[in-house]
Amino acid sequence: MATFFYFILLPFFLSADTGILVASFGINYGQVANNLPPPTKVLELLSTLKITKTRIYDTNPEILKAFADSNVEIIVTVENQILNLLNDPQQAVQWVNTNIKPYVPETKITGIQVGNEVFTEIDSSLIQYLVPAMINIHNGLVQLGLDTNIHVSTPSSLEVLEESYPPSAGSFRSEISGVMYQLLNFLSKTKSPFWINAYPYFAYKNNPNQISLDYVLFNPNQGMVDPNTNLHYDNMLYAMVDAVTFAIGKLGFNGIEVRVSETGWPSKGDSDEIGASLKNAEIYNKNLLTRQMANEGTPLRPRMRLESYLFALFNEDLKNGPTSERNYGLFEPDESMTYNVGLSSFAKSSNPSTSISLTSSATRTKAAQKENQSMVNWMFVYLLISSLCAFV
Repeated sequence: MATFFYFILLPFFLSADTGILVASFGINYGQVANNLPPPTKVLELLSTLKITKTRIYDTNPEILKAFADSNVEIIVTVENQILNLLNDPQQAVQWVNTNIKPYVPETKITGIQVGNEVFTEIDSSLIQYLVPAMINIHNGLVQLGLDTNIHVSTPSSLEVLEESYPPSAGSFRSEISGVMYQLLNFLSKTKSPFWINAYPYFAYKNNPNQISLDYVLFNPNQGMVDPNTNLHYDNMLYAMVDAVTFAIGKLGFNGIEVRVSETGWPSKGDSDEIGASLKNAEIYNKNLLTRQMANEGTPLRPRMRLESYLFALFNEDLKNGPTSERNYGLFEPDESMTYNVGLSSFAKSSNPSTSISLTSSATRTKAAQKENQSMVNWMFVYLLISSLCAFV
C-alpha cells in the first residue's frame, strides 16, 4: 500500500517547481585586459560562486586546459576575422580538430558561437560567410563524432530587428532577411538556440525621458501590455526576447529557443552615459539573478526558462570605447567584488557590509512570491508522502 501511494505521488513530487535548487546561469568571461587572474584562479572563483556555465570570446587553450575535469560548461567563440577561412570545409574540420577535439570530453565544451554580432559588424562583407562557416563547423563536429553535446550558433545584437515594439511587431531588417532565413533553417535542423545580446541599458541611455528606469531594472512598475497579444511585460529584457521570438516566427520558424548570450549594466560611465552607475548595475543584475533563480520564462513562453549569460565576470581595462565598456564586471581583476549581487558569502567583497540576499531592496517581485509558494507546495507533498508511508 505504501509503495502504491509513493508511485502515485512521485511524478508530482519530482515535477514540482520547488524553488530550492538554484538554476544554473551563465556569465561571460572576457579577457580584454592585462591584469586578470590566471584561468586556474578564475575557475576557483566560478566554483566558489557555484557558477556552472561560462562563455569565452575565443578558444584560448590555457582556459580550455584549466577548465578540464571541472563542472563548468563552456561556450567558445570563432573570431569574426577568420569566418572567411571557414568557408572551406576542410579548413573548418581542421579548426575543430585543433580547437575542440583535444579538449573534450574532459573540458565540457557545450557550444560554439560562430562570430559575434556579425549582422551588425562594421565589415558587412562578413555576413556572406556566416552561415556557410556554421554549416562547415557543424559538419566538422559530425565528422569527428563531437556533435552530440555541442551546438553551433551565433549571437546577434538587437539591431537585427527592424521593429521591436510592441514585441508582437518584432521583425528582422529586410536587408538581412535572406541570410537570416538560412541561419534559422540551420538552427531548426540542428535544434540549436538563437542567441541575442540584449542590453536594456542602451535603450534607457538613449531615451531616459520616455523609458521608465524601473521597467529596465526589473523593479516593480506598471509595465506595458502588448495590444496585439494582451501579454503584460514588467521588464524590457523579456520584451526584447519576445520581439525576437516573434520575428523568428514571421520567417516560418516557431520552435527555435531564444537565449540571451549577453546582458548586463555598467557600474560606471562618462558624463553623457545616463544611468551608468554602481547602484543601477547592482539592482539590474541582482533582479536578473532573482528571476533566474525563479526559473522564469517570458510572457510569450512562460514555461520555458529563459537562459541568460550575464556580462561580465571582470572589468576589462583594455576595452575601447566609452568608460562604460570597461566597467561591466561583477569583479575587479583582484577578484574583489565591484558590487555584491548575492552570488556567494565566501567570495571576497570590496564592501563587507553588502547584503548577500538576492532579493532587491525594492518590493519583492511576483516571481519571488511564486518561488516561496512553490517551496510551500514542495514541503506539503513531502509531508504527505511521509505521512502516508508512516500510516501504511
